[in-house]
Amino acid sequence: MISFRRLALAALIPAAALSFGLSGVLAQTPSPAPAASASPSPAPSASPSPAASASPAPAATPSPAASASPAPAATPSPAASASPSPAAPPPAAAATPAPVQTADPFGLETVLEPKKVVMVKGTANWDSAFDTLIEAFKALNALLDKQGIKPSGNSMIVYTSTDDTGFTFLAEIPVEQDPKNLPKDMSIGKSPEGKALKFVHRGSYDNMDNTYEAITNHLDDKRLEAKDTFIEEYLTDPLKTAEDKLVINVFVPLK
Repeated sequence: MISFRRLALAALIPAAALSFGLSGVLAQTPSPAPAASASPSPAPSASPSPAASASPAPAATPSPAASASPAPAATPSPAASASPSPAAPPPAAAATPAPVQTADPFGLETVLEPKKVVMVKGTANWDSAFDTLIEAFKALNALLDKQGIKPSGNSMIVYTSTDDTGFTFLAEIPVEQDPKNLPKDMSIGKSPEGKALKFVHRGSYDNMDNTYEAITNHLDDKRLEAKDTFIEEYLTDPLKTAEDKLVINVFVPLK
């Protein structure tokens, strides 16, 4: 199996977690209600009119007190109705962690479909690897632009061998029609096909050492055996995108 070797630059991507808490307090004052019901019943029971004239006077004061006690009972009900309104935001608050959950797939099983491609062979050393790949893509794009042919897919690099000093590769661009008058180092062919694992790299080409180290660990943990090749599909145009903004799918064909 190919030894995945890259220029190493350590990169840490911290992850943040958000937590939300919500509490509500409900005030209840049902105790004054029994006092209101008890005070009216003694007042009617005192039937003697002379004695009744004295007793109604105290009876009159409880009735305002009874009418006052419902008034506080009215204030808790708005407080109770206020507590549900803060309860409404949690759906919106729960939506904020969603972007954190959109992690790129790592080791996703997939099947590569062959595509017609125009390709150029090349060799590169690790010190100038990305510059060499860019020159290969420029040559392919110049050929297609000259003949008015638009690419039908993303640019790809197929690594055919690697060692401590460098690697050999095929730079490929999918097309629908065959370009004419190809230079000697270019040809028409098919992109790789078959079962593969998909990984995603974001950032500069030099920092891919971390991605390939993680890929190697994943294969070892799963006891999977890869073919002697691997593919990089550039989701962002390497000719127009800042190197630290690259997004690259890495496909590792399995035996």
